[in-house]
Amino acid sequence: MEKTWPGRSDRCHFNSLPLLNPHNFTDQIDLSRKTNSLKNFYIRHNRFSLRSSPTPPSSESSESHRDFSALPYDVLAKIAATFSHQNLRAASLVCKAWRDALRPLREAMLFVLWGKRFKHGRGGVRANLHKALDSFLKGAARGSTLAMIEAGLVYWEMGKKEEGIELYQRAAALGDPAGQCNLGISCLKVEPPNPKEAVKWLYKASVSGHVRAQYQLALCLHQGHWVEQNLSEAARWYLSAAEGGYVRAMYNTSLCYLLGEGLVRSYRQARKWMKRAADRGHTKAQFEHGLGLFAQGEKMKAVVYLELATRAGEIAAGHVKNVILQQLPATSGDQLMLLADNWRALPSSH
Repeated sequence: MEKTWPGRSDRCHFNSLPLLNPHNFTDQIDLSRKTNSLKNFYIRHNRFSLRSSPTPPSSESSESHRDFSALPYDVLAKIAATFSHQNLRAASLVCKAWRDALRPLREAMLFVLWGKRFKHGRGGVRANLHKALDSFLKGAARGSTLAMIEAGLVYWEMGKKEEGIELYQRAAALGDPAGQCNLGISCLKVEPPNPKEAVKWLYKASVSGHVRAQYQLALCLHQGHWVEQNLSEAARWYLSAAEGGYVRAMYNTSLCYLLGEGLVRSYRQARKWMKRAADRGHTKAQFEHGLGLFAQGEKMKAVVYLELATRAGEIAAGHVKNVILQQLPATSGDQLMLLADNWRALPSSH
């Protein structure tokens, strides 16, 4: 086993960080925002304890409530189960008690790292799906929701859907939005589908800000699959996912503005979101944005987007592009193809 971090606090002479005033947490210590969920739990726990006491607490019990290390290990591990590698490291540096409690999760991150290496054949190792699954399962056994989700994905690829769903359920129960999203989608893909459970988990993930879940929930509401059709709610979730960087949602948001479905019709907003989707590699958006540019007289720009759509498989885009090229000087074609060769998609949330 590789050595887990951190080692800095080994030389510290404290076990916890005392709080002078439990009602004014942030005035006493500027804890990293990466550990806010742990901090908020401590605040709620401490205030409840003070309110429920009929008499002022003794100095001994009051000191206990101000002690970070007083959080039970199992509670701490559940709160941190969804933490990323960076957030987990920050939480482990708070005090020795947290460092010790979070050790299994730090070990889980190492198993996730090796699992990804085996899954994709990176880091000097050959791709081996079974070794990847073994690493992910070891990380899941240590409580990491990230490992649970990765193991669930591998099981799903192997056709073992029940095992995959079980791991998604564990991650979802611990509050991981990605696990909730995957569980919701899985409930729609199994036979028979479980739409009630699917929508429940997609909604939970959506309100947590998970853009893929927002898009999937919007599709259900838009198409009226398994839930009552609600165009305004669908458009709201499309827009939320689009603002979060989800490309498919950008395209659908553009269509909602264009057709006035769930949103007030706005050609300006429709063009804006269509271009954003096109610039991030959405093939249909590139085709339709190219058509829009052609209609506005922007022939050279239109050719570039239509060429990109053609290379991605939109045959109709190639026909329109050839018609436009016949209207342009002969020397323009090579220049425009060079622009298409050098084009790179903007980053997105997929």
